[in-house]
Amino acid sequence: MENDNKPPGRPPKSPGRRPLPTPGSSSTAQPAARPSTPVVSEEPLASTSFVPSSPQKPQTIVKQNSSVGTSSSISASSFYGSQPPTLSSRPKNVGSSHTSVWEADPSPTIWQQPDPLPSYSASVSSPGFLEPVLGAEELVVDDELPALIPADDGWGAGSGWDTIGNNISTDFTTWGDTTLVKIDGRDQAEETNWWDLDRKPVNRPGPGMLPPLLADSLHNPEHTLYSVAFTYPEIPPAASPPSQPSGSSAPAPPPPPPDPPTYKDICASVPHPDAYYCPKDNGWVILQWGYSDTPPPLARSFEAPQHPLPRPISRNPENCSDSQANETHHFHRYEKAVDAHHLDPPFRVDRWDTIETVKQKRRVGTVLPGELDLEKIGAEDEDKMDVDEEGPLLDLYVCCQCTCFILRSAVIPGVIPRPLWDDFIKEKIANPQPGKTGERSVAMALETLLMAIENNLWKNETRMLRVSRPGFQNKMGWSPIIQKVFEMLGFSGDTFATENGLRPPTTDVTVPQGKQNRARLLRAWAEIGSWMTNYERMHSKQPSTTLNQHDNKGYKLWVKLDNVREKYQLGIGAHPDQIARPDMDRDHRSNLEKRYKDWRNLGMTPSTYTPELLVFAYLAQCRCDPANTIEYFSSIRALASTLEALGNDCIMFAQLVDSETQRGRFTHDDVDAAAATLGFGSDGPLKVDYGTDVPDEFVENAYKECVKRSWRDPEGGSKMQTAATKALKILADARKSRTLHRVWDQGKRGIMSPERAYDTLEVPKDVDEDMLITVFSMRLEEASTLQLERMREAMQVIAEVRESERLRQFLELGLDPGVIIPPTRSDLPRGLNQLGNTCYLNSLLQYFYTIKELRSAVTLMVDLKSIEEDKLSDDDLKRHRVGGRLVTRREILRSKKFLSLLASLFWDLQYSETPAITPAIELAKLALVTSKDEEEDEDKGGTDSSNDTDATLVEDGPARISTSDQPSTSSPTRDSPMDIDIPRPDEANASRPTASTSGEASSSKIPAGASGDVSVAKKAPPLPPRKAAEVSDSSTMMFGKQHDVAECMDNCMFQIETALLKFNALSGPNDDKTSVVKRLFYGKIRQRIASEDLKSRSSVHEKEDLFSHLPVNVTDDGVDIYDGLSGYFDDVVEFEGKKARMEVSLVETPPLLQIQLQRVQFNRDTLQPYKSQAYVKFGETIYMDRFLDSADPQKKARSKEIQAELTICRERIRTLLSSKRGPSATTLKHLERFFSKQERTADIDDELVLELRSEQENIEHQIDVLRIRIDELKDALEELWRDSTDAPYELTSVFIHRGSSPSWGHYFFYSRHLPDDPDSWFKYNDSDVTVINKSEVLADTTGSTANPYLLVFARKGSEVVETVRRGSDGDMANLTPLS
Repeated sequence: MENDNKPPGRPPKSPGRRPLPTPGSSSTAQPAARPSTPVVSEEPLASTSFVPSSPQKPQTIVKQNSSVGTSSSISASSFYGSQPPTLSSRPKNVGSSHTSVWEADPSPTIWQQPDPLPSYSASVSSPGFLEPVLGAEELVVDDELPALIPADDGWGAGSGWDTIGNNISTDFTTWGDTTLVKIDGRDQAEETNWWDLDRKPVNRPGPGMLPPLLADSLHNPEHTLYSVAFTYPEIPPAASPPSQPSGSSAPAPPPPPPDPPTYKDICASVPHPDAYYCPKDNGWVILQWGYSDTPPPLARSFEAPQHPLPRPISRNPENCSDSQANETHHFHRYEKAVDAHHLDPPFRVDRWDTIETVKQKRRVGTVLPGELDLEKIGAEDEDKMDVDEEGPLLDLYVCCQCTCFILRSAVIPGVIPRPLWDDFIKEKIANPQPGKTGERSVAMALETLLMAIENNLWKNETRMLRVSRPGFQNKMGWSPIIQKVFEMLGFSGDTFATENGLRPPTTDVTVPQGKQNRARLLRAWAEIGSWMTNYERMHSKQPSTTLNQHDNKGYKLWVKLDNVREKYQLGIGAHPDQIARPDMDRDHRSNLEKRYKDWRNLGMTPSTYTPELLVFAYLAQCRCDPANTIEYFSSIRALASTLEALGNDCIMFAQLVDSETQRGRFTHDDVDAAAATLGFGSDGPLKVDYGTDVPDEFVENAYKECVKRSWRDPEGGSKMQTAATKALKILADARKSRTLHRVWDQGKRGIMSPERAYDTLEVPKDVDEDMLITVFSMRLEEASTLQLERMREAMQVIAEVRESERLRQFLELGLDPGVIIPPTRSDLPRGLNQLGNTCYLNSLLQYFYTIKELRSAVTLMVDLKSIEEDKLSDDDLKRHRVGGRLVTRREILRSKKFLSLLASLFWDLQYSETPAITPAIELAKLALVTSKDEEEDEDKGGTDSSNDTDATLVEDGPARISTSDQPSTSSPTRDSPMDIDIPRPDEANASRPTASTSGEASSSKIPAGASGDVSVAKKAPPLPPRKAAEVSDSSTMMFGKQHDVAECMDNCMFQIETALLKFNALSGPNDDKTSVVKRLFYGKIRQRIASEDLKSRSSVHEKEDLFSHLPVNVTDDGVDIYDGLSGYFDDVVEFEGKKARMEVSLVETPPLLQIQLQRVQFNRDTLQPYKSQAYVKFGETIYMDRFLDSADPQKKARSKEIQAELTICRERIRTLLSSKRGPSATTLKHLERFFSKQERTADIDDELVLELRSEQENIEHQIDVLRIRIDELKDALEELWRDSTDAPYELTSVFIHRGSSPSWGHYFFYSRHLPDDPDSWFKYNDSDVTVINKSEVLADTTGSTANPYLLVFARKGSEVVETVRRGSDGDMANLTPLS
């Protein structure tokens, strides 16, 4: 112990810490020293591990221990014993309570050891995990590796290190992809059948990581770990008290003060020799790395993970950094796998609070009685507790290709916990001492802490530290945080003569509590000095900050730090010299880091990317974790796409992706696409979302249904079937399902197609079912057993292709059931049979039925007999108006009759079991013929009976032209959808105003006659006469005269409103609100007309009015519903012989918003009407905020400017594209081609041809520029109103006209399944009602003659639409159909 008590001065010379050679360096190169903690500033401490510098067979190396004697390799029986090794009692009174000083072994070694220096020795007497250190030469074992576990043991029987399986290659050769990267240990069968969970488990180690990611995982990459080196403090001892005079009575001399800490004590103040300090955490991290054939002893609590540890026999004996077999290491993490008590030397958690400390704290009230179990602490010896308990658990990282390993601990907290330390530093920076900066205040406070510790340890200063003294206040100050810091150091609060202070802890090493306090203060001294050293280095580059002023007073820090990042990077193969960091700019790196999850999934970091490493990482993950191949292929596909988008084209990636795709690899996106191919998804035929919870049987049936659908597609059926088979293979692999693999195996061998089925039965495809059943029965009598199976399979295919229930039952029962009419689904809406081409009327009636409130009002209609008995006086008739006018008795009776018939039809639609219902012909007549038309027919000699006919209402083809010579009149121009019926003679050359002038229709115009009111009409030139439709000699008549569909709807709504009038109540101003028609269909608009040159305000005309339709003029392609509506709400009209601007805004919006697409246009060149087939884009939702009267005026003004420029651009394009002979550019092109072939004359020369070509190119360029500008304006318009979503409407109904002429065609109707299934739609095509996908409703109709002409939107949340209303048998029993 003489050396222990050496007086302060130069520390003894230390033995050097054994160096760690750089992996991959030559044997002649100078090895890199591995730092450890603690070391002396002049020379590093001896290392506890040795790394071979060149590839060679690892040696099993053991170390002599004087207490144990010479030991040999650890046997399997002792290594995997059920009990942990017995620990010897630890040395007393040396260093901390959990570490001891290790003296160098004096025995001869391969390398000459330097002079001994205090270090650490193991306190484990039984064999444990030994890092490969160098002992005597005779102890090096070159024999074969000892068996780790018996050959017959499974991977779960031991620690997780498994023996090699029979099917695993051990020669470290590669297969496939050998030209891409270096990698060994792959198994072709295992990687090919990665999905097969029933195969014999190979116990691969699971997902791994490359060295750069491991380096970042060991500790926060934004933090820095330091190796701590000490210089022995040159602190003079305290002055001795003066001696007493001789002969005087002197008291007994005090006991001698404790010896100051020795250099060994200082070095042992750190938690462990391989512990490194982190200033940001104010804590320590233990890192041990090296190469070893012997696995570390695993903790008792470590459970065998899903993936076992790599098998030593299968690992490459070469260092991966030097090997030609692999690109680099591939590490695998095993969390909390190693007990810190079994390290060499062991690590034990310091317990600063012993029984004496707890009792002392209880006296001053700083510890509550329930915080610690005092009886347990007093009854049990601390050493025994350490032996019985399991120590802190360390993470183990092992390379699966070589013997490289690394151990990592969690952060070991410092004496002052990080949260308290951070608060302390922040407080000093935020509240600096007067005249000092925040940084200088921090330095002064830390100097004070160090001085208090040094005075106690080196000068035996036990006097109370008075915190109220000016010196303490100027340097440290006082606050609850500062008080807590001192308490963590062991100081306790005390008072002396009414003065508060801090009493230092006792540090007498002869008592347990003093020994613990001494160790704690030494640890805190090392941590504070290390933190302060790093803090000064960080701020020394700031000239304005002078933290080194204490050097002028003779104060000095005795700690030096050495960054160990490069050292452990070299040890694990992650150093930039081993794995280069490619140069990339910030944007490039940022784009790569966006795929952070994919990089981590492959065990890489984007900053160390190279094509070779990325390919190696993917192949290594598939090798070590084949069950998750889909995850790794998805990641590398995503990264390859990202790199390609960034311009990093790499042939290696293309080769890898192509190779892996051919091997059946697929991504998660491929799984989703495969599920969609088989019909999964909300938009798919199955209407079922795919997921892992879907049973295999359901997936199998989905595949079979997909194959059946392919049979019904004669053109693309073969491709569909191939895609289905491929999709099944993907889902079978992804689900790891043997069942689906068997189905796929059968399918790939061939599925009988419809063509083969007909050939097998030797019948033509158009054979009827009667003949097919007869032929099949005859074939069965002559067929063998094998032929019988093929014929039955063929018959099943034909039954499915034809969807024949008759053939299905025939195959099941063996008897012909005869013709089977399939039942109609009870929950499916009923269709309507035609009454002579009344398809558009059927659509209208079905639309009315879907409106919940209207349906309820109609079905409550009273019986017609009671209607006829009602007697209405003239005064009753004057009380109510409909459509702005009084109604007659005849109109009331007529309307109630219409409503009664409509109620009967609604009853049938709700309760009838037949697939389609035939409306009453009288209902069709009342719907199509207005009361005014009926009166005009009677004035001309017609009778009621003459209108009862089945004549054509709308032609399904062009009208038949009469050959008579009698003159005929023309049809009026209409700015609404397609006309119906035949021309009306008295309407020739008439024009239709924006609001209907008939009494039945609602009026959206400004009523004439009112003050300041105007009536605006958009006129078109009259049409030339056209011949009337042929009338038969049987004197049959059409229903009424020519009206468009909108007028028919207005007529029906007029009669519904009239029939529901309540004549027993007085009329009032709020009648509109009580009418179900007004409540559902009518809103209010404000019209404002003003000429730009008008001077006075009186010239501005403004009026509010009701509306039921919003018209959209359909002329050009490339517009959407907002464009069309904008043209209506802001237009130029003719007013008082001048051009005037008419602005329209919505004052009140109705629950049901009907938008009429006016497709009937007039060609001024041909003087004929035509149907515009232009596509108008619309979606499921429309926002009307921009058209509201309350919209933001600034936004509306800006919107008008954009819309005006849009109109100019579109008009210019229309001018460039339209001419009598076609588009201008096309005309010029034809002229240029024609003239270029002609002989050159004075009028036709090359200059003319060039001018034509130039003009053509100029026009095309103008069109391209205009279209680009239109897209920009549209984007600006949408961006302007993006946040205006307070008036949302959802699409509920779409009326379709199919045909190229406005005079004939076919009508059908789409209705959304609200509210039950908003993503589903019904298609009402007369008697047929089918379920369709919404994509058909929203499809681009460019090039098609089936175009929407009426769109119906419902206010979101209004719940006014209930598409399906079917009554149960119980409901029907209580009802009687209306007559």
